[in-house]
Amino acid sequence: MTHLERFHDVPVLVCAAEGAAIGGERDALDLIGDAGYQGARWVVVPAERFADDFFQLRTRVAGHVVQKFAQYGVGLVVLGDISRHLEASSALEDFVRESNGGRQLWFLRDREQLAERLRG
Repeated sequence: MTHLERFHDVPVLVCAAEGAAIGGERDALDLIGDAGYQGARWVVVPAERFADDFFQLRTRVAGHVVQKFAQYGVGLVVLGDISRHLEASSALEDFVRESNGGRQLWFLRDREQLAERLRG
């Protein structure tokens, strides 16, 4: 289940916490299609919706998912607590830090942080 919201006039497709796991490119394409249909520039997915493989960089799932979003010009936000994944991987910590410095993929704690990022 998804719905469109606006944060500072930026259209954002927000996914519900309940639902199938996001585990690969096909899932990414489904979200991108929904975003395009609704006119969203960003897709927000709760962290718990991602399969654990997404957070294990050696699997390359995150890379494939993010690449699809980049190809279609849609930003992706992983929203929520990913601390257990960060504790298990310094490489993931680096990936998150680097991603949060860009304009394609953000790992954010909550909706307030998202609103702040989209403000500017």
